[in-house]
Amino acid sequence: MSRQAPLIFVVSGEASGDNLAGRLMAALKAQTDGRVRFAGVGGPQSEAHGLKSLFPMRELSVIGLAEVLPHLPRLIKRLNQTVAAARELKPDVIVTVDSPGFCLRLAHHLRGSGIPVVHYVAPQLWAWRAGRARKLAKRVDHLMALLPFEVPFFANYGIPCTYVGHSAIESGASSGDGPAFRRRHDLPADVPLLCVVPGSRAGEVRRILPVFGEALRLLKEAHPELRVVIPVAAPVADEVDALTKDWPLPVIQVADADERFDAFAACNAAMTKSGTVTLELALAQVPMVVAYRVSAATAFLVRRMGVNVEYASLVNLLVGHAVVPELLQENCTPDRLATAVDELLRSKDARDAQREGFREVVKILGEATPPPSQRAAKVVLDAIRVRAALEPLER
Repeated sequence: MSRQAPLIFVVSGEASGDNLAGRLMAALKAQTDGRVRFAGVGGPQSEAHGLKSLFPMRELSVIGLAEVLPHLPRLIKRLNQTVAAARELKPDVIVTVDSPGFCLRLAHHLRGSGIPVVHYVAPQLWAWRAGRARKLAKRVDHLMALLPFEVPFFANYGIPCTYVGHSAIESGASSGDGPAFRRRHDLPADVPLLCVVPGSRAGEVRRILPVFGEALRLLKEAHPELRVVIPVAAPVADEVDALTKDWPLPVIQVADADERFDAFAACNAAMTKSGTVTLELALAQVPMVVAYRVSAATAFLVRRMGVNVEYASLVNLLVGHAVVPELLQENCTPDRLATAVDELLRSKDARDAQREGFREVVKILGEATPPPSQRAAKVVLDAIRVRAALEPLER
């Protein structure tokens, strides 16, 4: 490493990636005794560790192949801005976090710059269009994988890949205090509480939250005492407010990250979008129904590309069978959601069956020591050391 504190250029494009980046940056500080500098693009978690974002991260939070098109001019502008900043700053390493649509294009434009690129969260090419891994090998120098089976997949394409583990296991999801949450919100122990997770992007919230609301109207008939808690991401707080103001059941919104896991522990069941949150709910032992919708145009494009996996939720993907019900696209309807949630609220056997599957998930995710963020930090620092060792040869 150079005598000056290394500069690490970190780029994340959405809330989940920003959470990963924040934990990684904290681990990098710990492993270098604070002798590290950051630049790039990120949200509040990254900024808490000293990163001054080039522009608001929310400008990159667009999901869906068809949905990206109207935002293309802005995204291209921000891509060019990020490329220019990386070339000007000449960091010791570039760490791109998830958001493959933006991050891997950034890596493509930085080819030949001499700056190593480490991509955190291996793209799910094993799920569709596996052959594209050949292009990925030309864009990134190293991948950090969250799932164990990803390492041999990418090794087949000659891509250096390290399994660092899924950040959910160090999130604190398994240590929430449910009784304390209920006391704070005056919820009796016998009142059923449902966790509703609509996501952190405005587009997905607008698509799925109205469906969840209609499902709750149906559930109220069978469960008049039911209460709802929604973990709310800051970028979509106003959207969630607007879409839930006329809901038929009392709603508690939780914005604080720590209280979020207390809320999980207090819940009897969950109705959630797919994604990392399904692992967090599994770690918290909360039975769930997983739902998701994209636009019709995006769904058409995805189906044309061909999907090679049977499941969408990480819980089911990891264990290889249906632990939790998935209601996707045309199956994501109020009546089907209400029926699936109703079964979880009524049936102890259904809840216990899911929890048995969750134990299998925890076993597959592996040990939490050292935490994934520390393993990831080591990969990043090793990339800097390798570059420093090669520099004299390059001259």
